[in-house]
Amino acid sequence: MVLDNLKDSVRKFLTGSSSYDKAVDDFIKELQKALISSDVQVKLVLSLTNKIKERLKNEKPPSSIERREWFIKIVYDELSNLFGGDKEPKVTPEKIPYVIMLVGVQGTGKTTTAGKLAYFYKKKGFKVGLVGADVYRPAALEQLKQIGDQIQVPVYGEPNSNDAVGIAKRGVEKFLGEKAEIIIVDTAGRHGYGEEVKLLEEMKNIYDAINPDEVTLVIDASLGQKAYDLASRFNQATKIGTIIITKMDGTAKGGGALSAVAATGATIKFIGTGEKIDELEVFNPRRFVARILGMGDVEAIIEKFQEVENYDKVQKKMEEVITGKGKLTFRDLYNQMIALRKMGPLSKIFQLMPGIGMLGQIPEDQLKIGEEKMKKWLAIMNSMTYEELDNPSIIDKSRMRRIALGSGTRPEDVKELVDHFNLMQKTIKMLKRRKKDVEKLFGGQLPGQGI
Repeated sequence: MVLDNLKDSVRKFLTGSSSYDKAVDDFIKELQKALISSDVQVKLVLSLTNKIKERLKNEKPPSSIERREWFIKIVYDELSNLFGGDKEPKVTPEKIPYVIMLVGVQGTGKTTTAGKLAYFYKKKGFKVGLVGADVYRPAALEQLKQIGDQIQVPVYGEPNSNDAVGIAKRGVEKFLGEKAEIIIVDTAGRHGYGEEVKLLEEMKNIYDAINPDEVTLVIDASLGQKAYDLASRFNQATKIGTIIITKMDGTAKGGGALSAVAATGATIKFIGTGEKIDELEVFNPRRFVARILGMGDVEAIIEKFQEVENYDKVQKKMEEVITGKGKLTFRDLYNQMIALRKMGPLSKIFQLMPGIGMLGQIPEDQLKIGEEKMKKWLAIMNSMTYEELDNPSIIDKSRMRRIALGSGTRPEDVKELVDHFNLMQKTIKMLKRRKKDVEKLFGGQLPGQGI
């Protein structure tokens, strides 16, 4: 796979003993070399690394994330943007029946891709039909029929006809009559990459005849940076255009093709990763980048950042409660516990809130909850009704018995949780009073807030 050598660079960076600044400089140089050797345009490579350096200069890592992990997350984000960002291609048809027309120059693996696409959708439970409308390459229809037999998908073709437009139209009509849900039309390619105009003309004629729901351009990864021109023209020629990049496993130019196509704004829907019928995968830039950077290492880092985001949401909510902008509910306590199981003790949330740390130490016994007790209390809250979660004051002895029965705990356990919640409310009221006293002392504003 293209850029595979970056996995070792990531591991070396995360576990290396050299200074952070030197490790960053070394990694950026290795990243530049890897991208340029994969035929990514030099201008794009420089732009990418400049963005990484700019973020390092202007942003600070979260307190709970190591600097080296934070750096890899920045690299992950910017590489993902280079290859298309957060674009998530829609692979499930929005309507049935759904007609897909494949176009491309000869030698891209278009006919094989038609078969792979048919197999992909058949595995998802769709009734699929293949139409062979490539009348210029004698073996094209035979190849498509062999693939159809292999995956047990019917193929329509007219061996003795040169009427590509008519074949496409009659094939689609036949499969529509047979209630096919997805119809894939394999059209004729052109010799060489200089005949894009003829290719796009033919695409338009067949398009007018069959009115497809989607037109997909098949591009060979070995085209590298040259893919930009072809993808640009295609993207302008059709409003319903997606792209499949084939042979990603066998070329050093795959990075160039991916980045070039992404730069046009076209949607890369699939990439071909091998010759086998099942070696076609939905292209997701972030998953692709995670894999080339070392899936395990990067996934662990991304998970940490997601935990921090969840932690920040809980922190913000608790800050609103303490400042009087919101009220505490069991929903908040539930979210708090989920975050704390990953991020640390409850006291940490209070200590990190602006101005709260100076209000004095909150008793540890009011905040520290054991892991087993957390699990039990989460089960109890999962057995509460929405009304009980939002209005804890309505939970009486009768409700406690019902909640205990539903959560596999004792009524005493439910009462303990309710008592803990009431204690938290009293603590928050105390904090509000102390906060007001401190604000009076500092002229209505806590130190660290405002200017």
